[in-house]
Amino acid sequence: MNKFAIIGTGPAGIEAAATLAAHHNEVDIYEQENAPLGNIRDKAFLFPNFADADEVAGRLLARLDHPLIHLYTDKGIDQLEETPDGGWSVNGNTYSRVLLATGYRTFDAGRKEELGYGIYRGIRSSLEMEQMLREQKITNANGDKPQRIVFLQCVGSRDEKTGNLYCSKLCCVTAVKQAIETRKLLPDAEIFIFYMDLRMWGQHYEELYRQAQQEYGIRFVRGRISEAGGTYDGRVQIKSEDTLMGLPLKITTDLLVLMVGMEPSEGTRRLAGQCHICGDYGFAQSIDPHTDDNRTAHRGLYVAGACKRPMTLTDAIADGRSAAVVMLAEG
Repeated sequence: MNKFAIIGTGPAGIEAAATLAAHHNEVDIYEQENAPLGNIRDKAFLFPNFADADEVAGRLLARLDHPLIHLYTDKGIDQLEETPDGGWSVNGNTYSRVLLATGYRTFDAGRKEELGYGIYRGIRSSLEMEQMLREQKITNANGDKPQRIVFLQCVGSRDEKTGNLYCSKLCCVTAVKQAIETRKLLPDAEIFIFYMDLRMWGQHYEELYRQAQQEYGIRFVRGRISEAGGTYDGRVQIKSEDTLMGLPLKITTDLLVLMVGMEPSEGTRRLAGQCHICGDYGFAQSIDPHTDDNRTAHRGLYVAGACKRPMTLTDAIADGRSAAVVMLAEG
């Protein structure tokens, strides 16, 4: 029986562990936080079908209920290195194969100083908006129901200033999902989405975009916000340009939601750097993104999920399963 280690308990790590255990292999899975599941714990509903995130998380968590899977929480990785016999050592424990599934973190919107995040209480991140949606209570800076909400796309993605030139892949559809959920809670509010361009690439995503316009009255404005500031009464004043009309815009809103992108987690950056598999922007790098996307330059070390690049929950689960199959094939 082989013994495998998985670092990270997001959807990719959990699916990989379950697949390996189903084939009669012992798996130790490490999580630096005090609970598994990663970023899905912060979600209310999932696109594109508004599935209950807690219900999906429960199904994922049940995958760890296997006698061959040993979950270790509050376990940061202090040591990860190859052993002379071709195996790997993780925190002093020896394994035949190791999978990095260390995931992502959300962009710190405070780095975009012109957008006023952390300065004005009426400006929230999409992560904070998701928490309000979980609680089914959306409030402005004064604790009241907002009458106008603006969502801003591409905060920390496709941005030379922050150094993140890549698309985070999820922000467009997440904004549409959150806007629809907001409409259900606040039927009389004005809701706007400011975007560079809409990348509704997934199955049923385009339909969700059309539904947002036609059924829920969400207004889409093509343009970037150049500046956001506070008003005396706690509202937010926005300066922008409608690039379709070629006109400058100034709008006052009760709530500005910044759709923050994805970056490699601290654990991803550190461990990928330590193992010399750090690729573009600090993500972990596989041998080839087309034909060999789970193995790395080191024998016995594999990668899966959003530690490689922005991924949806569905993609991460599939990638974790794929990594497990590759690990099994190599013994």
